Amino acid sequence: MKQVTIRALARELNLSVSTISKALRDSYEISAETKQRVLALAATLNYKPNPYASSLRGKKSRTIGVVVPEVADSFFSLAINGIESVMKAMGYHVLICLTHEQFDNEQLILNEFQSGRVDGVLMSVSRETLNGDHIRSLTEQDVPVVFFDRVLEEVQAPRIVTNDFESGYAATAHLIEKGCREIVYLGISKSLSISNRRMEGYRQALADHRLKCTENNIVACTNDPAENYRAVKKILLRKAPKPDGIVASVEKLTTTVYQACNDLRLQIPRDVKVVCFSNLEIATILHPSLTTITQPAFEMGRAAASLLLKAIKGTDVKGAEMVIPSVLIPRGSTAG
Repeated sequence: MKQVTIRALARELNLSVSTISKALRDSYEISAETKQRVLALAATLNYKPNPYASSLRGKKSRTIGVVVPEVADSFFSLAINGIESVMKAMGYHVLICLTHEQFDNEQLILNEFQSGRVDGVLMSVSRETLNGDHIRSLTEQDVPVVFFDRVLEEVQAPRIVTNDFESGYAATAHLIEKGCREIVYLGISKSLSISNRRMEGYRQALADHRLKCTENNIVACTNDPAENYRAVKKILLRKAPKPDGIVASVEKLTTTVYQACNDLRLQIPRDVKVVCFSNLEIATILHPSLTTITQPAFEMGRAAASLLLKAIKGTDVKGAEMVIPSVLIPRGSTAG
């Protein structure tokens, strides 16, 4: 059963969160009539206050939570290294939680954090996350949240991001400069901010070079490697117009593209050129070496951790945003 929060009570009664909180604490500032309404609804909805969190108010656990979709992606591994380099130096423990790209997991993790277990949270949202109530519920408990990389636009929280639009544009423009005219974009989610911005950059680059952007060249990949392989193989088998360039928006699609090309006996970069958003250390030893948009993952992790420390200390960072640019590194997969 979904946990009933103070925000839910406030929404139901059309009162502020502060009023609900004071009514539940029997504050003299709230009228008897309002208190009665609040308590009646709380009883009806089986609202349970969190005594542990209340007892910890004003105290510190010296622990921060890091919520990420996965760690197999080298971006998140590097970002976590950056986070730990800052937090450990300041005497904080780092608790890493994986959502495995599932909203239910993300919601459960953040609900558990309301117990007072962590002083703050750094998070990159899952591909399924469309609603931010679970994040707002946490911040209402005075637990600050800082987004890094993947953000949820509807939630007003500080964020550390990279220039995804410009990077999507640069990847596409690079392929065009190399002679590609039928460029496929491999995305991962229509709801994720990073995927959408990278795709917008892809579209704009095509438009600026007077190339047509067709929906047939935009592939919505999933979290299933086998399904992604079939989708990539299908589009590479297309005869007319035949794809001659690929922009892969996330690192995990690198293997998919290389495997599909190998199985179809397509040579990279002769038959199709490839650019991937990736921090893979093995990009240089792949055959051919992989042209990448390399994100400043470690630096983003450090910046996010520093921003969270400010929030924990009480500094108002609600509207803060830092953009750290990514870099296009041309290699063998776009040669020629």
